[in-house]
Amino acid sequence: MTRPTQEVNIIDRGEGDEPLSNTSNNAHFADILDKRLDRRSLLQGSLSAALFGFFGHSLLSSSPALAAGSSRGVASGPQLVGFDAIAVHARDEVTLPAGYRHQVLVPWGEPISGRMPAFDPLTNTGADQAQQMGSHHDGMHFYPIEGQSPYEGSSEDGLLVMNHEYVEPRFMHASARGQSLNRNAVPLFNGQRPADEVLKEMHAHGVSVVRIRKQANGEWQVVADPRNRRITGTTEMQISGPVRGSDLIKTRFSPEGTRTRGTLNNCAHGVTPWNTYLTCEENWAGYFINTATQPREQRRYGVTREGTSRYAWEKADQASDLYQRFNATPQAAQATEDFRNEPNTFGWVVEIDPFNPQSTPIKRTALGRFAHEGVVFQPPVEGQPIVCYSGDDARFEYIYKFVSAQPYHQATAGGHLLDHGTLYVARFNEDGSGEWLPLVFGMGGLSAENGFHSQADVLVNTRLAADFVGATKMDRPEWGAVHPQTGEVYFTLTNNSRRTEDQLHPANPRAANDWGQIIRWREAGTAQATRFEWDLFIMAGPEGDSQFAGAPLNQEQIFNSPDGLWFDRQGRLWIQTDMSESVVNTGKWAEFGNNQMLACDPVNLVLKRFLVGPIGQEITGVCSTPDQKTLFVNVQHPGATTSAAEFAAGQINSHWPSTAAIYPRSGTLVISREDGRIVGS
Repeated sequence: MTRPTQEVNIIDRGEGDEPLSNTSNNAHFADILDKRLDRRSLLQGSLSAALFGFFGHSLLSSSPALAAGSSRGVASGPQLVGFDAIAVHARDEVTLPAGYRHQVLVPWGEPISGRMPAFDPLTNTGADQAQQMGSHHDGMHFYPIEGQSPYEGSSEDGLLVMNHEYVEPRFMHASARGQSLNRNAVPLFNGQRPADEVLKEMHAHGVSVVRIRKQANGEWQVVADPRNRRITGTTEMQISGPVRGSDLIKTRFSPEGTRTRGTLNNCAHGVTPWNTYLTCEENWAGYFINTATQPREQRRYGVTREGTSRYAWEKADQASDLYQRFNATPQAAQATEDFRNEPNTFGWVVEIDPFNPQSTPIKRTALGRFAHEGVVFQPPVEGQPIVCYSGDDARFEYIYKFVSAQPYHQATAGGHLLDHGTLYVARFNEDGSGEWLPLVFGMGGLSAENGFHSQADVLVNTRLAADFVGATKMDRPEWGAVHPQTGEVYFTLTNNSRRTEDQLHPANPRAANDWGQIIRWREAGTAQATRFEWDLFIMAGPEGDSQFAGAPLNQEQIFNSPDGLWFDRQGRLWIQTDMSESVVNTGKWAEFGNNQMLACDPVNLVLKRFLVGPIGQEITGVCSTPDQKTLFVNVQHPGATTSAAEFAAGQINSHWPSTAAIYPRSGTLVISREDGRIVGS
């Protein structure tokens, strides 16, 4: 609806990514890489001589069972990638290799619980959205319906558990129609936002748990089930681990420091060996504003300092602390009387039991507080500690590892294993070695003399602790994946345009890392080891500025900005891309077309493009049924490249997945082979 009698101001806080906040003098990964590469090999054979195998062999080739696959195109086992690669394109459609098909399942707004309110972006209320699929689909996992194992059981019936990272307000509200709004903007009416619009946006964040079942005709459908539920930006949650009860998280809502409300900016995820789901809070800091002098736990994470928060939720025209809590500016004499500490209750990993709809989500603080992209586990070993990894997705931030204090026993395993243990941060050395630096109060200078007063203080200020111990600054570490046979760990480093001219080097000749890369490492001994060896697996980019297995990427392979990453159980590595909406299909990015997904066989060194998505989207989130014959992949924010002027004129550049729809919707692709065989083979 229009509001002609009201003053309308457009608020645009930008992309939602955190501002650059790491001002430490820690070494940059680019600097370490420069020192590591041998100048003579570069002069003799360009970049290719140094990237794939820094040790004279690749990490994979050093495993005896895989040694024969150390050079490109030489087979050393079953061929994992058996399709013909597809071409890039910039069309508003999903394309797959010949012999594959897809359907679109559970798009944003599809009803899954309660009253099952039908989707209508212009009339749905905040209460409706709490019973519908959330927006901006991201990380997800298919849990077989038996509920015994996250990887074994039915391949035709299960719970799909999915993150919803953020929202595009202009596609959600009738009041936005006719306004000149880009993908990040919201209108203020007389300096306020309608409270129900704010509630709708909060409810579009978080996680969906929805039962899906394969029908006789091969199509998948949503099934009504008491386990279907939404976990949103308003859901009450428990806080566990070393930070529970700390003065740093006490608020008016929880003076005891044990509870909070909501989870936000849920990007990638984790799957525990005990069959629960971990959702990870990424770029949460911009949802809050504090216009007073900010404490270090807000400055280092990029809490907004002036204007409004990202979506101006604190400007809701209803006097409720459900909205007011996003204003972290001190309002009272002490923290238990306002929400100055509310930002400290975000930035965590949240555990959800998808099979118990009465369970309360739990924020597991021992895993650290930062812009978590996801959590990836080493395969559990009976009688040994649990080991998992997480990246901090911001420029010049770090990679972390957690080792539980207690050993894993299948019969008794549970979330308690994530409440006690050691959090480490990675240092990558120039000789190809690396070490895990413990972030433990009282160790490595993390003491009162240096500003750390407890383990809770170390964890609330995880980034500052990592700065202090000397971790290596990375180029936006995002998703991780662990090879199911070798245990080697792969991580995407999406890009970093802040690299400057004075960092140029023949081994790394990018003044701005627009393309990104994939790094990998192998632990020295067991997964709990504190040392590792590393190399680069792929340098993404165009044909003239990329590298894989000793050669530039070709037209079947070129990609940039690697983001999503996942190994299927056969060892096939799926790579997803996230070129920013601000650059995709423009300038030097135009040759890559829309965002895509590739399949890689890291043993036989095969890489092929498998999927290209529609206009303006990001391909993200990937998982499969246990039999690997159905692949689930998310298409996030189609149409996000629609300009403000185009939106005002009603000229939306994507209507995916339905040409008849007024606005585009994020949705899940259900991909299978026409011959019924394993996807990708």
